[in-house]
Amino acid sequence: MTLNAQVLIIGGGAMGVSLMYHLVKAGWSDVVLTEKNDLTHGSTWHAAGLCTHFAHNPTIQELRATSVRLYRDILPEETGGTCGFHRSGAMRITSNPDRMDEFAHVAGLSRFTGYDLRLLTSPEEVAALHPLARTEGILGGIYEPDDGHVDPTLATNAMAQVARAGGATILRQNPVRAIRREGGHWMVETLREVIRARHIVNAAGTWGWEVGHMMGLNIPSVPVLHQYLVTDTIPAVAGRIAAGLPELPMIRDPEESWYVRQERDGLILGPYEKNAQPWSIDGVPPDFGAELMAPDLDRVEHIIVAAMARIPALETGGVKSVVNGPITFTPDANPLIGPVHGLPDAWLLTGSSMGVMEGGGAGWFLAHWMTHGAPPMDALAVDSRRFGAWADRDYRVQKAVECFGLQFGVHYPYEERPAARGKRLSPLHDRMLARGAVMGAAHGWERPNWFSDRTGDEAVPTFRRANWFPHVAREVQTVSEAAGLADLSVFSKFEVTGPDARAFVDALGANRAPKVGRVGLLHALTPAGGTASEFTVSALPGDRFYLTSAAAAEEMDEDLLRARASGFDVQIANVTESLGVIALMGPKSRAILSGLTDADLGAGFPWLGVREITVADIPLRALRVSYIGELGWELHAPRADCAALFDALEAAGRPHGLGLFGAYAMNSMRLEKGYRAWGADFTTERTPAESGAGPLIRAEGRDFVGREALARRMEAPDRWETVLLAIEADGVDPFYSHTVLHAGRPVGVVTSGAWGHRTGKALALAYLRERGLRDGLSVSILGRSCAATVLEAAPYDPANERLKA
Repeated sequence: MTLNAQVLIIGGGAMGVSLMYHLVKAGWSDVVLTEKNDLTHGSTWHAAGLCTHFAHNPTIQELRATSVRLYRDILPEETGGTCGFHRSGAMRITSNPDRMDEFAHVAGLSRFTGYDLRLLTSPEEVAALHPLARTEGILGGIYEPDDGHVDPTLATNAMAQVARAGGATILRQNPVRAIRREGGHWMVETLREVIRARHIVNAAGTWGWEVGHMMGLNIPSVPVLHQYLVTDTIPAVAGRIAAGLPELPMIRDPEESWYVRQERDGLILGPYEKNAQPWSIDGVPPDFGAELMAPDLDRVEHIIVAAMARIPALETGGVKSVVNGPITFTPDANPLIGPVHGLPDAWLLTGSSMGVMEGGGAGWFLAHWMTHGAPPMDALAVDSRRFGAWADRDYRVQKAVECFGLQFGVHYPYEERPAARGKRLSPLHDRMLARGAVMGAAHGWERPNWFSDRTGDEAVPTFRRANWFPHVAREVQTVSEAAGLADLSVFSKFEVTGPDARAFVDALGANRAPKVGRVGLLHALTPAGGTASEFTVSALPGDRFYLTSAAAAEEMDEDLLRARASGFDVQIANVTESLGVIALMGPKSRAILSGLTDADLGAGFPWLGVREITVADIPLRALRVSYIGELGWELHAPRADCAALFDALEAAGRPHGLGLFGAYAMNSMRLEKGYRAWGADFTTERTPAESGAGPLIRAEGRDFVGREALARRMEAPDRWETVLLAIEADGVDPFYSHTVLHAGRPVGVVTSGAWGHRTGKALALAYLRERGLRDGLSVSILGRSCAATVLEAAPYDPANERLKA
């Protein structure tokens, strides 16, 4: 028997059932969910059910907030029942000054997103909210009054009840045996029938890797065992209940790595040990469903002891039960949500270590994406394509262990975590290390963040001014006074050829294809007019185009290019691995380069030009572009030739005072020019015009995805705008997600920021959701209100004289 479906969801946990619920709500028909065992089996059923609004990213915060609204308000109204949601509130406490900075940053972001997170600045405030907690050594914390906990099984079954009433089909005890693509549909063999589906969604959670394997994928997720213990009656808790006092707020101590919440007249204690225990890495046992592992409290005894010291009442209740079961971790602990790279009509909704906490919102998020062709918010933190083929078995295991151990780690700006590094190395990697590069990771690549003159130097994480500040200042000075080399090989790179190459690129986005020999920026849009991708497009002779984009966008941009090439006679090649890129920038760059080539580097090679030339006997593509506001070139050469090219450039530049610069210096200099960055300042949420790229839009006489929505939004009275701010930050350099205030009201958010070394200004790009605001602006940075001035022109070389020199 063959069952036809518009969409087949594989997995009946909170994530998959939430998607089923939201697709039905969105009007989808023939929605089918198949579950290996029963709903909630795997990890949902044994989850502690914690729900929070605390998050460092607006999208993650919205997933969590949407879940709370769904469980607390919407589902009880729709079903007439309850999801067992307790609005207990929650707090996080700390003895770590850096953690207080983190709390201040999250509380500041939440002013913009509209969620109530309150900074606690004294032990007394902590004690007033949680009378069972000892506060010795505590600096303060953060309080989330709308947080709570839910019964995972009640919540999942409530979503299933509404979805079934709307026509969805749920197949229980029906494991998937095989998956194949046939005739434009997915054919899924299950225990009971073959399901023919237009769309397929891997929401298998604990079994996500296995279902992905059937799809031909290597899902970067790993089940990791997590324990929590439930106490018997605790007299202090029972006494509060008898006195009619409200439920205790959940409390987390991230420094000691535990959480505690009230469970009837007892408590639940959940520890996260640093040395995580991966489980069934390459396949879950076939008979596993709603089982648990034997308790292993020896692994977490030290954390339990610390929790008892902080909450002495824990010692007065015996251990009633211990839950030891798998939860799933991705390499960054965020869920995998969105399209599958390279496969049509295939989606992921899996890998969440917070499946109940994020599940209600995650289903809404993906249902919107599947329905409208774009996510409802910026998806970069959760996009299923943020990991590539380089995220192999070792990577996913090592990163899962790291993420579990850092479940309560401080999330610093510019954080670089050490596990599973070195997956993708540029052809200049050894040379960069030999010259003092302190590396960062970008989509698996190792790239120089900054350069040190001390062997073994590393970045010291902080929310304040970092130890690399003077090193970056030196790099910027070298580039602005002489010249600098940078390894930009991490760029994503694509070649478009064929008879329809120009027509294809011309129809790709809001900006026309450049003329032959020229370089332009092109923004591909979502159907709603937001910015999906940003390409630097070089037009070469012979109907050839060379497109580069951000490292993290590689899989997303390849999918976009191939999807939009339908109907055009073109060939698209991903040449990311085969080409390296060396940037030569600075006022002496022409003098240096001219010693290695016979090519005309003057009038015959204007700004925003592209030429195929020979440098040091190496044929390459030279682009006269600069993201830092100085005269310069990007040299794109075959990987095998990059080392020799670098050596020649370095030797030729030595008499001119040539140096090296990294990503942090580049970020500082690009902000001094007001240049936007994809993934930070350009996102799917805002149009290119709102992001400040309005002058580049050339919509007339062309049809492209998002054209009508773009035109409509460009005229909308509630459209946003991007401004460049100079901030009086007093030594705390801005970075991202600071709330912008006007007369004390939240009116915008910082998307990126840094100290501008050439201009001596703290700079930030920010979205304002109220256009035209200029006077009375400030930025909330780590709990302080810092005056901000809108700069109407770039503070560095506003006339572009240095670029065009």
